[in-house]
Amino acid sequence: MLKTILDALDAVHPATAVEAHCDGPCGIYDPASARVAGEAVRSMTKKILSLTPPDASDGAAMAAYLNTLSRYVAIKEEEAQACKDQLLILWTDFFKPQHLAAHPGLHDTFWKAAKLCSACKVEVSAQHADELMDAIEAIHTMFWSVKGRDVDWVLAGG
Repeated sequence: MLKTILDALDAVHPATAVEAHCDGPCGIYDPASARVAGEAVRSMTKKILSLTPPDASDGAAMAAYLNTLSRYVAIKEEEAQACKDQLLILWTDFFKPQHLAAHPGLHDTFWKAAKLCSACKVEVSAQHADELMDAIEAIHTMFWSVKGRDVDWVLAGG
């Protein structure tokens, strides 16, 4: 009965769709989330490349190998998407037209970084993972410059 009443109310007065984080004026931005995700992409890429497949006749070893490989791939792809999401938030919500004067390569840097996130999702390339980290570092530098702060580039993974 309560559901019927709520459905009737919703039909008469539908709820307004709302968006959160970065569609609202929270003002909380930081490229650190993209950096951490990018580090995970690079770490998983290195781990994948260092795996050695066992002899195919050893069923248990092959199962363990495939399990590990699939976990590494899943994490790499999830983190590459998370990195891309964080970068796009910074690009579209934080940076404003006036920031282009100080950083004329801003759009190109973000575009290439987003493309690198996609490349890191669909392939296993240490080169592209390193290039992604270089792009994130450039974005880090631009971001903190715009905020008038000198914040060191520090990697979580060491």
